[in-house]
Amino acid sequence: MCPHQPPCPSPDGQNRDAARTVVHHPEQGWSLLCNGVVLFEDTGELLPDGEVIAPHRPTDLIAPSAA
Repeated sequence: MCPHQPPCPSPDGQNRDAARTVVHHPEQGWSLLCNGVVLFEDTGELLPDGEVIAPHRPTDLIAPSAA
């Protein structure tokens, strides 16, 4: 359970990577967040349940077309 106030986002929320870093290994390219998510430097994620989130960047989003 997260000891922070306010509590860190849950690992299944869209803002999960906003949780506090508890372990940081820049030489290996990953960080462990308070909610159990492993965040990789390429923006990929490994969730506590084993689900893999592919690397994602803001440029990956497709802008809505102008109406």
